[in-house]
Amino acid sequence: MDVKHNLQQIESEIQSAMQKSERNEAPTIIAVTKYVTIDRAKEAVDAGITHLGENRIEGFLEKQSAITGVTMHFIGTLQTRKVKEVINHVDYLHSLDRMSLAKEINKRAEKTINCFVQVNISDEASKHGLKQEEVLDFIRALADYERICVVGLMTMAPIDATDEDLRSYFKALKALQLNVQSEQIPYAPCTELSMGMSNDYAIAVEEGATFIRIGTKLVG
Repeated sequence: MDVKHNLQQIESEIQSAMQKSERNEAPTIIAVTKYVTIDRAKEAVDAGITHLGENRIEGFLEKQSAITGVTMHFIGTLQTRKVKEVINHVDYLHSLDRMSLAKEINKRAEKTINCFVQVNISDEASKHGLKQEEVLDFIRALADYERICVVGLMTMAPIDATDEDLRSYFKALKALQLNVQSEQIPYAPCTELSMGMSNDYAIAVEEGATFIRIGTKLVG
């Protein structure tokens, strides 16, 4: 099935989710292209996608250099020693989760980097990210890092979570985002929520996601 048809189905489901939650503004769809070729990623762009996401540096740089006119998201864990290779090609980083990474980004970046703080909302031992109770102190500690702007929070829900659990996780992240936003920290407007993937994006949209990261269901 081609990407254009997949996108139409996804957009229809997003509209249904928006109606359920009575929201007016649609989330931004990030096509996660980590498992597909450059040609397949270009097919997504031709279908109307303007945001691409990659979680490996090699794949990110390949897509970033081959495809013009798109916004590039680095959505994977970024090793501190690898920051210098990729950070000045990134439009959004979805995995800020430790001070050592923040320090290296601030050192290497030649521009302000839009960052999502990664939150381990389900407290899974296997997942990266801060605990909920650590987030605000972490963001406050970024005050001297002038190259970092915390645009929002990101999470990945457990792959086997029930719909009820998913809703609980996404509600918790939304509440945390609003809490950070209410602090009115100049370098952390925290207006965005990156949550929801191929298997759970409809619930994420209902609960306030502004960026959804879709791979398999969109591009295969």
